[in-house]
Parts: sequence; structure tokens; C-alpha cells
Amino acid sequence: MLEDVDISIAVATEKGLMTPIIRNADEKSISAISLEVKELAQKARSGKLAPHEFQGGIFSISNLGMYPVDQFCAIINPPQAGILAVGRGNKVVEACIGADGVEKPSVITKMNVTLSADHRIFDGQVGASFLSELRSNFEDVRRLLL
Repeated sequence: MLEDVDISIAVATEKGLMTPIIRNADEKSISAISLEVKELAQKARSGKLAPHEFQGGIFSISNLGMYPVDQFCAIINPPQAGILAVGRGNKVVEACIGADGVEKPSVITKMNVTLSADHRIFDGQVGASFLSELRSNFEDVRRLLL
């Protein structure tokens, strides 16, 4: 088990990609992480990140959904263990079971994510478990609020 869960967030700047780090992300709420991401992204874009704010981290997240990109493969930032590439959400019609137990067409939002993992650090089964948990969290957003 890791002592620290430090997650890097990819931020495009005029000078290239910067990856500010959310330290101890596992101990923070979604709203606290969101606020910190916004603050660090602004510092990165204005060239005011201190070295300790972008050096290190164990894992990165890169989101190109706002550009709009449906899916992509991100390259791992050494010495990190992996990176999650997040595409945009797209509305699609899909059969869903309603509260009454009847299957009916519903409009839902689907998003593609791609995991690039360094298999010297963790194997494919661990990556698959991570993606499965991530999917479960997004399918029931209430899980993210706990």
C-alpha cells in the first residue's frame, strides 16, 4: 500500500505540458481536489509553479475532452506508474432498466478512458480492476461523494 497518493494533472501551457501534483489526493474530497486543480492549472499557465508543485507524483490524468477529443492514448510520464487519458462525454441512446424494472431506451452520457500502465510497476489485472472500479464510480456518482 502506498503512503502517499500524489496525482499529476496534465495542463497545457504556452511553454508546453506541465503536470502539477495533487498531493495526498486520497485524503481529499472531490470539491477540494477540483479547487486545487483549478488553482494549480492557473499557476502552471502563468508560469508560477514551484518545483515541488510539479516534480514527483505516482500517476497522471490527462483530459482532452474539452477540445473535443473522444479518445486518445497518453504516454506515461517517467518515473510514474501510469496515466489515464480522458475523452469527452457523448450522449447516446442505450437500453436501461428503469425503477419499475422495465428495460427502455434512455439518453446517457458515455466517456472513453484509456489507461497506459508501466507493467514493471503493476500488471494488467491491477489495471483492469482499477478501470472496473472507475466505471462503477461513474455509473453511480453517489459513490464519488462518500
